[in-house]
Amino acid sequence: MATKQTEEEKVAKKIANIVSDLRLDLDQIGRSLAWQSPTVALNRLIMIVDAMEYEKSKYVREYHKL
Repeated sequence: MATKQTEEEKVAKKIANIVSDLRLDLDQIGRSLAWQSPTVALNRLIMIVDAMEYEKSKYVREYHKL
């Protein structure tokens, strides 16, 4: 039986799918977000990236302990 995805997992999957689309110009998306979104959106995106970097580096550290 599969476990139900949390809202955070659903959002993470959506974000990953969006930024993985190589047809999109990420610089243009950044410019558009800068003009259309409040600063809180930027701060929250930075928090997401920080958490992702931490988890990725933690995985690498744990993998190399083996």
